[in-house]
Amino acid sequence: MHIDIDKDVCIGAGQCALAAPGVFTQDDDGYSTLLPGREDGAGDPMVREAARACPVGAITVTEG
Repeated sequence: MHIDIDKDVCIGAGQCALAAPGVFTQDDDGYSTLLPGREDGAGDPMVREAARACPVGAITVTEG
């Protein structure tokens, strides 16, 4: 699984971190980022839900 966060689109709503706190967090500026070592989603079943929860569609999840 590959997770991409478009930093130019992210508004820092934090819905991803709420949906999948084991994969996403927010940086010092409040924008979404992946936790170290979780760049592949770490098998978390909520990663896709976190992407859907993003109000601006800044997160893309692809297989591979």
